[in-house]
Amino acid sequence: MPHRSLRGDATRADAADPLAAHRDAFVGAETSLVYFDGNSLGRPPRATAARLSRFVSEEWGGRLIRGWDESWMDLPFAIGDRIGRVALCAASGQTVIGDSTTVLLYKLLRAALDFQMVADPERVEIVVGRDDFPTDRYLVEGIAAERGARLVWVDVDTTRGVDADLLDAAVSRRTAVVLLSHVSYRSGFLADGTELTAIAHRAGALVLWDLCHSAGSVPVELDAWGADLAVGCTYKYLNGGPGSPAFAYVAERHQGTLVQPVQGWMGAADVFSMGPVYRPADGMRRFLSGTPPVLAMIAMQDTLDLLEEAGITAVREKSIALTEFALRASDALLTPLGVRLASPRDPAERGGHVTLSHPAMRAVTARLWRQDVIPDYRDPHGLRIGLSPLSTSFAETLTGLEAVAAAVRAES
Repeated sequence: MPHRSLRGDATRADAADPLAAHRDAFVGAETSLVYFDGNSLGRPPRATAARLSRFVSEEWGGRLIRGWDESWMDLPFAIGDRIGRVALCAASGQTVIGDSTTVLLYKLLRAALDFQMVADPERVEIVVGRDDFPTDRYLVEGIAAERGARLVWVDVDTTRGVDADLLDAAVSRRTAVVLLSHVSYRSGFLADGTELTAIAHRAGALVLWDLCHSAGSVPVELDAWGADLAVGCTYKYLNGGPGSPAFAYVAERHQGTLVQPVQGWMGAADVFSMGPVYRPADGMRRFLSGTPPVLAMIAMQDTLDLLEEAGITAVREKSIALTEFALRASDALLTPLGVRLASPRDPAERGGHVTLSHPAMRAVTARLWRQDVIPDYRDPHGLRIGLSPLSTSFAETLTGLEAVAAAVRAES
């Protein structure tokens, strides 16, 4: 029977998994709940409760305002550099923790567009995928209207994403900025960072990478790609908690020339001079605006500890093994029910999640949530299975997909 064979394979895969012990580091991993949404909100590490408690009682409660001088002012850069080292392959001094993903995308995209339009007034186009995450699309529409720029939409197959051929056809000497998702939020398509960055650069464009669905799950090599800019969130595979602040990467070569549009006191050259005129700081500080969200930065450090210990290569190997097993189980359990794969089958083109399509998936998702099986739903008809390598087991993956099969039968 396929179920029995799959269960035995899941048991053996968990026994052989070199990262299996890390699962115990997460709250709730010991329960029967199946969590398929780590690519939207990661489980909290157990160590984070103690870290937050210590911070409240010792640093916040004990040091009070002195904490700013003693460590808090440096946290956006210290934690940013650590994300750069552990998850982005980025040298120090190029990554900072700041605002929400939306605000940081706005800052960097506006800064890049303004720089390009001043350098060459004919560069007035922003290239963006039509199936990118809504925030990305909404932002570029607003910025284009604000700055008198034009949008070039890249139409994609929703089971894939922007590839080399599509981007090559979209860029031209009029392109100012290209906004790209490293991993597509809908399909999980994994873009080639080196190749797409090179295509944009050959056209004279700057590239802004959205790393929200890749940081902490798949290897990112911003410096090696020659990337210009990047933004990513920290509440998915970095487990920073609901609404934890995003990170921004600006290649060192651009830091002295880009002018971010949200000028606030924390980005000033002398933060405490309270001077009459804004003068931007050197380096990454110039991309800050308001007071850093110190408390919201604390939680992600425990996952960075785990990532540094495991290594992103091992995390990616586990991620591929999990998604390959999920596809095998889906082929056996769900394909006979009319469910189709809406993600790339080649693991080299796939990030940490897969999407399964069936007309009943919205109702299936609601049914599963009532049963403590937690995927998420994305139009059209997509059930998204997010498998966080550090906190997800093979047995959990199979249990969840068996529940999906039962729910599809019930809702069909």
